[in-house]
Amino acid sequence: MAGVDRRTVLKGVGGAAALGVSAFAVTRFDTPDREQDPATCSAEDISATDKRLVFSNWPEYIDEDDGDYVSTLTQFEKDTGIKVRYTADVNDNNEFFAKVSNQLGSCSSSKRDLFALTDWMAARMIQVGWIQKLDATKVPNLHANIIDSLKSPDWDPKREYSAPWQSGLTGIAYNKAKVGEIKSFKELLTRKDLKGRISLLTEMRDTMAFLLLIDGADPANFTPDQWDTAVDLLRKARSDGQVRSFTGNEYVQDLASGNVVACEAWSGDIANAGDENLVWIPPEEGIIIWADNMLVPNLATHQANAERLIDYYYEPEVAAKLAAYNSFICPVKGAQEAMQDVDPEQVDNELIFPTEETLSKTHRFMALDEATMRTYEGDFADVTGA
Repeated sequence: MAGVDRRTVLKGVGGAAALGVSAFAVTRFDTPDREQDPATCSAEDISATDKRLVFSNWPEYIDEDDGDYVSTLTQFEKDTGIKVRYTADVNDNNEFFAKVSNQLGSCSSSKRDLFALTDWMAARMIQVGWIQKLDATKVPNLHANIIDSLKSPDWDPKREYSAPWQSGLTGIAYNKAKVGEIKSFKELLTRKDLKGRISLLTEMRDTMAFLLLIDGADPANFTPDQWDTAVDLLRKARSDGQVRSFTGNEYVQDLASGNVVACEAWSGDIANAGDENLVWIPPEEGIIIWADNMLVPNLATHQANAERLIDYYYEPEVAAKLAAYNSFICPVKGAQEAMQDVDPEQVDNELIFPTEETLSKTHRFMALDEATMRTYEGDFADVTGA
């Protein structure tokens, strides 16, 4: 699930079970008039007198109150007195970009204090000047507890502008009540019993990474010819009627209802679905690993409140509680130890704390310059109909 769209790729590295951030090149928007200076495109912070916060995030990404269970967000509100308007309206990086680009590109308010986006989109927004610098003194837990592999990405080496929310894996999911086991992405695209009954992700880098792997190409280092071959494979699957739809997070509902019986999927979404018939697997071709990042946009009026929330989620006990609920990879040091008290059965859950063996199967997507990125996104859109 990360250099991959929703999910920009992190690559497994040697040594103890660690995640390695992809060398993701930061590209510039080709519209200089939309670049901003965060120092001058800022608003008065009214956090001290207005205990509120607006946070946009991805669906199925946070724990919720349930009977006697008090969610991490509710506990934050109780502890701080800050009321959070939490909205799961980030369904796709490009889709969310379209929601806020006119405002942020013209130094207008997006009416949000915090949102979470994948590495590649976070990098672009930071470079174009749409994101406020965090006050390091207000997020000490972030700098003390972030796992080493996420500490210094190329696009924000000191984590001055961003804080990982969660990481995860991209693979395959299927409904075992509707279809037999699926082992590979190639099967997903070719098995006759799956025709018209699968979905793929709208995130170009996620989906195309697997198409490249099917043909034996390395998503982190491929040629234009290999790209064309991968696009042709996708085009054939679409024209043959194999693919029912290209989706963002809504694929979970389609899979549970039987609208599709198998799909490309993010690991934590399936673990969170609460349906024992839904199974997530790492495809034989390999898996993708990603991270989403919390960002404070220009003209946010509650930055100090947002920073307090960021710091709260970097407490190991809080991070463990969140990870136990949503089963995404935890970016916080000490969370695995804290998990012993939160939920001992999750201490060795590879979806939360992946082993070196799992990480050795991960891939990243090649860094693209702006012109190539636009070409490739156009190729992908031509097939998906976006």
